[in-house]
Amino acid sequence: MPREVMRNIYRIPVPLPNNPLRELNCYLIRGKDRSLLIDTGFRQETCRRALFDGLQELNVRMEDTDIFLTHLHSDHTGLLPEVASASSRVFIDDLDRDWIVGSTRFELERQEDARFAMAGIPPEMLRIASQTHPGRCFAPDPSFDRYTRLSAGDVLEVGGYRLEVLRTPGHTPSHLCLWMAEQQVMFTGDHVLFDITPNITRWPNLENALGCYLRSLKQVREYDVKTALPAHRATGDFHARVDALLRHHAYRLEECLKVVREEPGLLPFEIAGRMTWRIRAKNWEDFPIPQKWFAVGECLSHLDLLRLEGQVREELADGRLYYYPN
Repeated sequence: MPREVMRNIYRIPVPLPNNPLRELNCYLIRGKDRSLLIDTGFRQETCRRALFDGLQELNVRMEDTDIFLTHLHSDHTGLLPEVASASSRVFIDDLDRDWIVGSTRFELERQEDARFAMAGIPPEMLRIASQTHPGRCFAPDPSFDRYTRLSAGDVLEVGGYRLEVLRTPGHTPSHLCLWMAEQQVMFTGDHVLFDITPNITRWPNLENALGCYLRSLKQVREYDVKTALPAHRATGDFHARVDALLRHHAYRLEECLKVVREEPGLLPFEIAGRMTWRIRAKNWEDFPIPQKWFAVGECLSHLDLLRLEGQVREELADGRLYYYPN
């Protein structure tokens, strides 16, 4: 059921079945002439029903509504082609757009699979992970291509609010947040979440994703945010959470480097298996395959930063990448 969180701003909860994120916080900013919907949910019936029921309860006319996508992930974009009207403007940054439009999406996915193969994920496991990945199974129709690019500093005005676009790459190549300076409110998307840590992975079209994420965190920390409206779960103390996320990744970098120093010559798949993860599994072998995919991606992003800092080096042998301390 939609709930008004501020004047003219409503949260529409969209359940994410069988997903640890639990649900997506869609936001609807109601305007006099045009409204703005922020994110959509998986291309999945449970999400579809929740989103459309919520919009109907709020008496939203999509003919008078534009859509802002914080980033490319399918829990944020999957229903876009179904909910957008012919007159809806759909806002997203170009680097994320490339992951959801057919002309570029499948080549980027091919590159992503090749990188995970080089990381040492066994071929059959990689095949299963690729075919069952929710980011691919529930992604928007790739033939939809009516997107309007937004860049850092652009401004949207709706519902009596002025929303400035902040480009915060890291979680995805060109993740976007929205900042309302007068109200000291930030729509954080997945950039800052409060009781779950955003996954940071290696992207074919973004060098040093973790470095970008840490810089983006430090960037938004400078804003005097009194209220954060995240894309998942509850909100909290914004600046304290940013500090906690920075500490978390400092710890993960140390842990990753420790594994490489203690056992030189491991594959990222093996390094990830020696790191600690908050998941309900007895050991690395018991990890669900999709979670191994995310863990290896997270490990790769940390190895990239350590390599660029000169603390580790990678060596290619037999089509796979092995890591050694410097």
